[in-house]
Amino acid sequence: MAVFKGVAASPGIAIGEAYVIQEKEIEISTEKIPEEKIQREIETFRRAISASKEQIDKIRQKTLEEMGEEKAQIFQAHMMILEDPSLVEAVEKKIKEEYITAENALYQVTEEYVNIFMQMEDEYLRERASDIKDVSARVMKNILGIQANTLADMDREVVIVAKDLTPSETAQIDKKKVLAFAADVGGRTSHMAIMARSLEKPAVLGLSKITANVKTGDRIIVDGNEGVVIVNPDEQVYEEYLNLKQKYMEYKEELKRLKEMAGITTDGCRVELSANIGTPEDVCGALQNGAEGIGLYRTEFLYMHRDEVPSEEEQFKAYREVAEKMQGKPVIIRTLDIGGDKKLPYLDMPEELNPFLGWRAIRMCLDRPEILKTQLKAILRASGYGSFKIMYPMVSSVEEIRKANGILEEAKEELRREGVSFDNKLQVGIMVEIPSAAVTADLLAKEVDFFSIGTNDLVQYTLAVDRMNAKLSHMYDPFHPAVLRLIKNVIDSSHDNGKWTGMCGEMAGDPLAAPILVGMGIDELSMSAASIPQVKRIIRSLSLEEAKGIVEKVFKMESSQEIRNYLKDVVGSILKRN
Repeated sequence: MAVFKGVAASPGIAIGEAYVIQEKEIEISTEKIPEEKIQREIETFRRAISASKEQIDKIRQKTLEEMGEEKAQIFQAHMMILEDPSLVEAVEKKIKEEYITAENALYQVTEEYVNIFMQMEDEYLRERASDIKDVSARVMKNILGIQANTLADMDREVVIVAKDLTPSETAQIDKKKVLAFAADVGGRTSHMAIMARSLEKPAVLGLSKITANVKTGDRIIVDGNEGVVIVNPDEQVYEEYLNLKQKYMEYKEELKRLKEMAGITTDGCRVELSANIGTPEDVCGALQNGAEGIGLYRTEFLYMHRDEVPSEEEQFKAYREVAEKMQGKPVIIRTLDIGGDKKLPYLDMPEELNPFLGWRAIRMCLDRPEILKTQLKAILRASGYGSFKIMYPMVSSVEEIRKANGILEEAKEELRREGVSFDNKLQVGIMVEIPSAAVTADLLAKEVDFFSIGTNDLVQYTLAVDRMNAKLSHMYDPFHPAVLRLIKNVIDSSHDNGKWTGMCGEMAGDPLAAPILVGMGIDELSMSAASIPQVKRIIRSLSLEEAKGIVEKVFKMESSQEIRNYLKDVVGSILKRN
């Protein structure tokens, strides 16, 4: 028996036979080519692009029929990558100028693009590097004449074990034959994780060397709740997990019944439960999990995979689509949060020694007001189709809010002159993710309608811990007493000024955090859609008075470990209630 620990990417427990997928190694020629063969390599590359488009279109159609429009949109994004002139031109330029093969040029350009994404702070955006890898691998195989993996012909129910699965490979799997997924790489926001959750299949990713330790045919347990994979368990462990699996199935049925219910404590305190999204296509998953609104619409995707700033019309259409899909439910749109770690080539962004503290988000937008004004006009135009709120990211001072609101007023005035209607009363808020904002929340509250606490950055800035540094990961802790005190100060300051506070960082979807956030008076929690049911169950199982008592005890504790241990006992007790 062997036990492996990874990332709990999709909940549930599965027990079955392993099916190991081995990826074929691709050999890339690094030899120089003579000048007379340059055109031949370019033609080979262009044929591979055409073949890849045909293949992706077929996969998109299959996905559309079997899984719906939301998942099919993944392959629309892949088609956009193939049609990106900057990528195609970069590959052809390398072939011409460096006298290298098509596969070598594609490999080098892909690495450049992937590195840009992998340096991004936002995990959701970092994982989008997998789109580029997937598309590039398909083109590469077409250049070299290598047959792509097909997973459509499995003849029995199995647990898929792989180094990674691309969206293309995942889309072709016979979903009825898959019990669960286990992979060497990947995180909670990878396509494999997203697909697993949409299929309601357990998944544990980031296992490092699972493919090297499992053979096809081995008995395997995948515990997507705890992030554990057990290979060839003994009889006692096998029986224990059969029992755990049955209990989890009963628990899942209970969560389904909560979908249409609100997040209300036993004594009537309501917490709005919303979802974070990155594209209009994510709305479907949010609604399926009972989201009462969108608490964070990341708009960065509109600006990526292109060679110029998206027009007002393009943005308007995307925002309107979200508004129409949400049918009047509230949507908070975060203005462009790009810069430093998230570079866009057409914005001429400088190299910085510390991009996390650099020229980004609202700072960049205030220096480039034409970009912010275009986005604000698009949001305002779409506000007539739904219930929108605007949120500025990475605000550190009153002056920044006033400058941004000044540009907002200019946008409104221009639309009035153009005869365009909009919601003149839409709320304007800020993300509180910098300690200076959290400490001066009483001052900032006078300038805005609401706060949304971005815990991912607030934690790393407060504790001076780079959350992408593996050596420091143990120090990155949202339950640190300093972080909790800042959060409480933000909530109290907003309430003292008649405003409200939400939270849209990872902490919002952490079941352990739910009792203390309720007790501190949080008004809204926005999270990954799949996290909503469990957080809702916890909120509906305790009273506000009980939650306040939990906060009182936590604020007397001296370390995050002590706090975590206490909250584990508290939440465990809450989940045992009927």
